[in-house]
Amino acid sequence: MRRGDIRSCDRVDPSGKTLAGCDAGGDRGLGHGAFSSRAMWASDRTAARLLRRTLRQINTRLAGPPDPSISASMERAADMQTLLREIRNTPLLWMLVFVPIVLLAEAAAPHSHTLLFVLAVLAIVPLAALLSHATEAVAAKTGDAVGGLLNATLGNLTELIIAITALRAGQYLLVKASIAGAIVTNAVFMLGACLLLGGLRYHVQEYNRAGARLSSGLLLMATVALLAPSAVADLEHLPQGGGILNKLSVGISVLLMVAYALGLLFSLGTHKELFASADHGDDKEAHWPIGIAVGTLLVVTVLVALVSEIFVESVQKAAETFGMSPAFVGFIIVSLVGAAAEFAVAFGAARKDRLDMVVSIALGSASQIALFVAPALVLLSYVVGPTPMNLQFWPGAVTMVMIATVTSAFITASGRSAWFVGALMIFIYAVFALTLYVVPPAGEG
Repeated sequence: MRRGDIRSCDRVDPSGKTLAGCDAGGDRGLGHGAFSSRAMWASDRTAARLLRRTLRQINTRLAGPPDPSISASMERAADMQTLLREIRNTPLLWMLVFVPIVLLAEAAAPHSHTLLFVLAVLAIVPLAALLSHATEAVAAKTGDAVGGLLNATLGNLTELIIAITALRAGQYLLVKASIAGAIVTNAVFMLGACLLLGGLRYHVQEYNRAGARLSSGLLLMATVALLAPSAVADLEHLPQGGGILNKLSVGISVLLMVAYALGLLFSLGTHKELFASADHGDDKEAHWPIGIAVGTLLVVTVLVALVSEIFVESVQKAAETFGMSPAFVGFIIVSLVGAAAEFAVAFGAARKDRLDMVVSIALGSASQIALFVAPALVLLSYVVGPTPMNLQFWPGAVTMVMIATVTSAFITASGRSAWFVGALMIFIYAVFALTLYVVPPAGEG
């Protein structure tokens, strides 16, 4: 190889031959292949320099104090990603599209009661689920005591908002039917459906008998106290709908709320070990950031109130169209819609062999209705209702609630369950629903 050849090539092979891409005649310049290789090596060196510079900047940023504005922006973006991921992964939340639809439909066609009723039902279901997720997230971030109190107090917020809206409209039969229906739906249908779903996957399921006995006993005492005015109101010497019954209802409501507070102290404070879970499933679950949870809780509460207003205004006309009485709507429809989120959580727990959670959700929600929601509505009727509401239920509701309470207490006493037990409880609930649909109550109870 000539000296000029070496100058014209970047390097030579150890054997002394020019590399591929070098022109044999070095004095005539580089060939196309050598030009491409040199350009590639130059770009690689430039990329390496940029990479080293970027790494130095990252190290400097990590060593120094973080930029608050950048950190806040990244945190907000992460929070929104968490919320959107939750909506994508929860099919029930896809129904949130019905919320703006029902609000627009109410503005465009306020007299289409049947359409508004259906849309309102479809909108309340995902709102209840979102409300439940937000409540659980806030409870998880505030410690055991405060979190348990929030879960217990806000667990039936959807039913409470619907009932308050009906209370303002003076639809007391709908309110009382929703109270009785929520107790029966949680204690019989929810528990039975969970036992059926879990039993189809596991041959026999076991749960904490001590916690179940306490929950069922509390529910039994609460329903007995709640239904006491109905038991004495039929006596001949007591005037129907008089002031005596209203005073009795107020007194019982105060006692029930005191019992509710003592129950929280018992289950969350002094004897919380009795409610310790013996579940076999995985208890790890990611919760929303506290900012997203609180914001969602406030916004969804307002939306539930707006949609509940549409629901209550359209329920009477829609019930006539579908051949349903207000008692059936309150007892079955409102209780099922309001507890939709709890159904989803309880069904998932049953499929994971977490019956302690199932029993706690079902009987705990039923007890909360009797101990907190019902007396709160009686007291609120003096503020927002056209007239005071009492605790006198029609005889059929009294019978159904007592049967449901005794049945759930009997079923949960053994600490073991199989799928057939759940099927029988669903049949009991179906009998109640059919009876109310075919034979509605005669009066407003």
